[in-house]
Amino acid sequence: MGHEHHDHTHGANKRTLLISFLVITVFMVVEVIGGLLTNSLALLADAGHMLSDSISLLIALVAFTLGERAANYGKTYGYKRFEVLAAVINGATLLLVSLYIFYEAYHRLADPPEVASTGMLIIAVFGLLVNIVVAFIMMRGGDTKGNLNMRAAYLHVLGDLLGSVGAILAALLMIFFNWIWADAVASVLVAILILISGWRVTKASIHVLMEGTPNNVDLENVVHVMKSVKGVESIHDLHVWSVTSGQNVLSCHITVDGQMTVEESQQLLREIEHQLTHENIGHVTIQVETAQNNQHEDSVLCQKEYEKEGHDHHHGHSH
Repeated sequence: MGHEHHDHTHGANKRTLLISFLVITVFMVVEVIGGLLTNSLALLADAGHMLSDSISLLIALVAFTLGERAANYGKTYGYKRFEVLAAVINGATLLLVSLYIFYEAYHRLADPPEVASTGMLIIAVFGLLVNIVVAFIMMRGGDTKGNLNMRAAYLHVLGDLLGSVGAILAALLMIFFNWIWADAVASVLVAILILISGWRVTKASIHVLMEGTPNNVDLENVVHVMKSVKGVESIHDLHVWSVTSGQNVLSCHITVDGQMTVEESQQLLREIEHQLTHENIGHVTIQVETAQNNQHEDSVLCQKEYEKEGHDHHHGHSH
């Protein structure tokens, strides 16, 4: 069931990304031309953001396509991690774009150039409409909560949307109050937005690459659930990580009573697997041991559990 659902959202994500990519890329070209013709940095900043958008959507598309490739002896997880790498590249691109806009705005504030504000206003309004349409398509068609790649792309679009609002406000201030500095200020606000979303995406992706515990998994809860299954005496070498968005993996060793039959231990494993699906863990690898053949002296979980419970370590060490 879970696998079918994953395939379905995967297809929907891909379709959504393709439509969004085409719409945004076309409008980005319009905005670059408009920004150059009207001499508006706010428009060019928004176009810069859109460029990183369109790159991020393209990377996300490539990531989804590569992720479909089957696993092989060289890459036993297939290419699923490419999606996370894509999100890192994406985040880093955003950080660079924002720094460039800060640099450019600084020069413009010192010496504000003439900007064709009416043309800027018209293009910015179009930009806002385009972003609203794309954000709506992504919300309806894609998994913007669970999929890191999809979320990164969606955040870009929301940032763009705010960028267009900034450009519209700047154009209005220039038309009605002749505040020529408004263009540079609007571009700085866009750059701050880009910087924040870039930082978030990069941080989340690096967490996955560092095999960090997935955000939607509560490790203490996982331990509690496993220990509450009848027959489990202790747990060691517990590792939980994610291969890519929405694919969480767990591996550990459990100690059981030496009298347990093979059939009983199989039943025990099935029960643990079933319980862990409710904890957002879809793939489980467990090594079953009896207390006699258990030799894990430096297991992180082992030490922590016993420190917490105030026991001596059960191997005769007190940590």
